[in-house]
Amino acid sequence: MPVEKYRPFLETNPVSLTDRQWPDRRLEKAPRWLSTDLRDGNQALIEPMDPARKRAMFDLLVSMGYKEIEIGFPAASKTDWDFVRSLADEDAVPDDVTVSVLTQARTDLIQRTIDALEGFPRATVHMYNATAPVFRNVVFGNDREATKNLAIRGTQDVIDYMEKTLGDDMIVGYQYSPEIFVDTELDFALEVCEAVMDVWQPAADREIILNLPSTVERCTPNIYADQIEWMSRNLSRREFIVLSAHNHNDRGTGVATTELAMLAGADRIEGCLFGQGERTGNVDLVTVGLNLYTQGIDPQIDFSNIDEVRSVVEYCTRMEVPARMPYVGDLVYTSFSGSHQDAIKKGFEARRRKIAETGDVTWDLPYLPIDPADLGRSYEAVVRVNSQSGKGGVAYLLSTTKNLDLPRRLQIELSQIVKDHTDESGGEVTADELWHIFADEYLPASEVAGLEPWGHYTLRSMSLSSGEGERSELTVTIAVGGVDRVISSSGNGPIDAFVAAIEQLGHRVHILDYAEHALSEGGDATAAAYIEADIDDKILWGVGIDPSTINASFKAIISALNRTRR
Repeated sequence: MPVEKYRPFLETNPVSLTDRQWPDRRLEKAPRWLSTDLRDGNQALIEPMDPARKRAMFDLLVSMGYKEIEIGFPAASKTDWDFVRSLADEDAVPDDVTVSVLTQARTDLIQRTIDALEGFPRATVHMYNATAPVFRNVVFGNDREATKNLAIRGTQDVIDYMEKTLGDDMIVGYQYSPEIFVDTELDFALEVCEAVMDVWQPAADREIILNLPSTVERCTPNIYADQIEWMSRNLSRREFIVLSAHNHNDRGTGVATTELAMLAGADRIEGCLFGQGERTGNVDLVTVGLNLYTQGIDPQIDFSNIDEVRSVVEYCTRMEVPARMPYVGDLVYTSFSGSHQDAIKKGFEARRRKIAETGDVTWDLPYLPIDPADLGRSYEAVVRVNSQSGKGGVAYLLSTTKNLDLPRRLQIELSQIVKDHTDESGGEVTADELWHIFADEYLPASEVAGLEPWGHYTLRSMSLSSGEGERSELTVTIAVGGVDRVISSSGNGPIDAFVAAIEQLGHRVHILDYAEHALSEGGDATAAAYIEADIDDKILWGVGIDPSTINASFKAIISALNRTRR
């Protein structure tokens, strides 16, 4: 590959900042957010949004809590103009939401853009011109002075047409972007921004938004952070400036670049939901916002129904959100690995104990950086079973879907049965399929839909009483190959008495382990019993489920007995 075609970014774009401060800072609050889904996001779609989809996107952004929304480029097309006007004419913008419109630094476009704003309660005019050398020299044929003068004249035009066109009761602000800032010489970017501010005259009640875009991501995040800090420290009138970052994802580090920019002084972040936008997309506002959330910082945006957000975005953009997209993709909370699943299962158990004992709800679970429930997700997809899964994943699914708390050695036995199934089928085992595998193996007389009852032995009925010396006296009816046998026995407790009854059928039975728990509460509560038994020199587990704990334990022994013959 012809690597000699390329040069290190810092060779052409040096940053002199030896005393950088951003590495020692920490994020403590959310920035101001601007969604550009309806402008930068929309212009990058193969099939741009129609009016209905644009309105659905706008309503979604408002419902999530975004207070600054770029709604279009009204001077660029009739479609954008009509949509901007529809929001004003239909009084669709809440009083606390500021719409933003984009324009190039051309007098006719500025006038047309400001005309589109009549009737809004508050708005921002966002003007830009390209300042990077390759655009000055190659695209536009302008030198530095001509480029700066274009920004100055454009800013004056914005002021003039605002005063001429918009009413005094409208709150209107100004944003300037030196486009391709990341490739612009820092001293020149500073010079242009200062010249623009000289015209706008920012003050306490007249802020200016200076947007410093990484229009095409061409350097590592730390270099962009140096650029932002350098500008933040060298701009005059800093207290009246809202420093905004607009990052793209060409190198795949848009989120990291944005987070470091916030450390370096950025007050405001522009982006799109799920990283829509030109080429590889704008920075993903969802990821940046939820990254803050996982650090205990309220993003001031409502992500509590993330699947609904995803559904609307997919409808509006006609593009699917990838399965691995942070926080929202189908697989982002899913573990297939056996060791991961075991860690998650133990983590949930420890969390339940901690909450019960101390009331501490701090989230600290293996492999889950966020509680899926906070985003409206269930835990069902956290663990999914395939050939890579182990006992932890199998046990977790049965615990969360059927309330079965399997003993550890039963988990190991069952996981091998499931692995044999997945090795044969080569695919994933869903929660329903896992339940069928479990029921077919351990509940031979069950009435689970789709399963044929099986087993040489079936418990028909039993009568239990206390005899002399507190021994249990038992009479049971057991179907043996379809023929009922009535057996009487006694023992030191119900289980011992039932084992004695089974031994009358010609089997040697020794109970190795026993566990039970309630599956539900209330008058119709059901119990689950698990018994590990050595039956005729075969060590197997059996499971019984019944409203009666005693019946459940008897069924568990029958389960193990039947499995010796399978």
